Amino acid sequence: MKLFFRIIDGLLIAVTSCLYGIVCLQKSFLFTVPLFLLLFVAINVFPSISNFKYKNTRLRICAEGVDLLCAFIIGSFISIAVHIFIAFIVLPEFLLQYILSCVCVLSVLSVTFWNGIIRVYVTSVQLGIKHRVIGALCGFIPIVNLFALAKIITVCGREVDFENGKIILNESRKNQAVCKTKYPLLLVHGVFFRDFKYLNYWGRIPNELKKNGAEIYFGNHQSALSVADSAAELTERIKQIVEETGCHKVNVIAHSKGGLDCRYAVSRCGADKYIASLTTINTPHRGCLFADYLLDKVPDSVINTIAKSYNSSLKKLGDSNPDFLSAVYDLTNERCEALNKIITDSPSVYYQSTGSKLNKATSGKFPLNFTYHIAKHFDGANDGLVSEKSFKWGDNYIFLTTEGSRGISHGDMVDLNRENIKDFDVREFYVQLVNDLKSKGF
Repeated sequence: MKLFFRIIDGLLIAVTSCLYGIVCLQKSFLFTVPLFLLLFVAINVFPSISNFKYKNTRLRICAEGVDLLCAFIIGSFISIAVHIFIAFIVLPEFLLQYILSCVCVLSVLSVTFWNGIIRVYVTSVQLGIKHRVIGALCGFIPIVNLFALAKIITVCGREVDFENGKIILNESRKNQAVCKTKYPLLLVHGVFFRDFKYLNYWGRIPNELKKNGAEIYFGNHQSALSVADSAAELTERIKQIVEETGCHKVNVIAHSKGGLDCRYAVSRCGADKYIASLTTINTPHRGCLFADYLLDKVPDSVINTIAKSYNSSLKKLGDSNPDFLSAVYDLTNERCEALNKIITDSPSVYYQSTGSKLNKATSGKFPLNFTYHIAKHFDGANDGLVSEKSFKWGDNYIFLTTEGSRGISHGDMVDLNRENIKDFDVREFYVQLVNDLKSKGF
C-alpha cells in the first residue's frame, strides 16, 4: 500500500511537471493547469494518507519526507524521459519554449525534493551526521547523488517503521507494566562518563523502561575515581535512595567499570543490605590486558598530561575531585586480579552479567573502531574495549552479537549513539532484562 501511494505521487509529480512543459510549448491543456496545481500542492502537504497511521508527529513528518523523495525520483525519471523524447520533435524550432518547459520541470521537481529533504533532515534521528554530510556533498554529482538519496530514503524509511512499531508494542502492553519490579532500578555508569548534569549516558533506555512501568534512579557519582572511591560514593547514593523512598533495596544495572564499583560496594562498603540484584553490562571483571600495555608503553609525562587535562575539564562539569589515573589503573588486568581476591560475592545478592562483541572494527564509533584492534591483539574477541573472556560474572550470563559483520560495541550496550542496530534492539533488550528480574521476584 505504501509503495502504491509513492508510485501514484511520483506519477502525479511527473504529469504536473510535464503538463507545465507542454503548456510552455503549445499552450494546449491550459485548462488543466489549476487542477494539477492543486494536486501538486496537496502532494507536497500530504504526500500519502497512509502516513496518518504513525503515532507521533515526528515520525509522520519523516515518513512524508521519504514519500516526497520517492516521488521526486519517480517524477524525475519520467520527466527526463518525456523531455528527451520531445526534444527530437520540437528542436531546434521551439528552442525557447523547450527551455521554458525544462525550467518548469526543474521548478516542480525542486520544490518536491527540497520539501522532502528538509523534512527528513529535521526529523530523522538515525540519519546521523555522516549521511547528512554525504547527501549534501554528493547532491550535485550526477548518478552518485541518486545512490546517496536512496540511502537516505532507506535509513529514514526503516526508522519510521521501526519506531512506530515500538510505540505500538509499548501501547499494547502498557497495562502489564512489564518493568515494574519489586525494587526500583539504579543505573550505574562506567568510567569517563556521567549520568547527570549535561550528559545522558543511557540514551533512550531509561525512557523505554519508564514507559513499561520501571522506577529509575541514577548513580550520580563522579566520572573517574578508583574502584574503592566510586564504590563509597555509590553506597551513599543507594542509602539516600532507600531512606528517601522507603524501598528497602534496589536492583542495580551497572555498565563497564560501574560493575566493578558495585561489586566492591557490596563486598566492602556494606551495600549488600540495600541491593537485591546486580546486573553487570560489559564489565571488565578480569581487566583489560591492553590497558596494562598502554600504561607500560606510554611515557609517564604523556599520561600525567592527559590526566591533568581530564581532571581539570571534569571539575568544570561538576565532578568534585576526579582521579583519571586511579580509574585507569583499576581497569588493568593486574589490578582486577587483585580486586577479585578481596571482593567476595554476597549470598543475599543475585548476580548476573552480560557481554557483547564487535564483529569488525569499522562497526564501532570512534574511538572504539581504533581500540578494537589493540584489544583484539592482546585479549581476542572484544566489544571495542573489553574482551569476551572478561565479561562473565554471576549466576546468569548473556552474550550478545549480531549476524553478519556488525556486532555490538561497548557503547552500543548503553545506546550511547542512539543507533537502531539490525538484529539488536537495545531498548527491548533492557525491557526483557528488567522483566526477567521482575519474574524472579526482584
